[in-house]
Amino acid sequence: MSEEVTILAKTIFGEAHAQKLSAMEAIANVVMNRVRHAQKVGSYWWGMTPKEVCLKPFQFKCWQYTDYATPAKDEALKNNKVYKICERLARRAISGFLKDNTKGATHYHRLEEHPKWASRAVPCAQIGGYLFYAHV
Repeated sequence: MSEEVTILAKTIFGEAHAQKLSAMEAIANVVMNRVRHAQKVGSYWWGMTPKEVCLKPFQFKCWQYTDYATPAKDEALKNNKVYKICERLARRAISGFLKDNTKGATHYHRLEEHPKWASRAVPCAQIGGYLFYAHV
């Protein structure tokens, strides 16, 4: 499995493992929408690949508080059924076969959060426990 798929799968799992499938798909779509945006304009501060986007500091909480790069974490995820779903989603997203259920969102936050960047933004979708934004 490619490193891009692994990093995206770990991001999906870390951000939404307790959510429904549609929310996990939405996290994958946010990452891929960022990749597509960066590739369209030639570059962007959050990166141009799924790995760069996922690992950009302070973008995804799962990478701020958990080190998914450790062998112990890899071993724990290896047989996790939800993580296996995340791997399949990551492969579908990277290969372009995952339909965008976020309407082009590049940002999101949990419903209970109220980040400053979202104060003037209009959500384009609510999926699971998240609000999604396309033009932030």
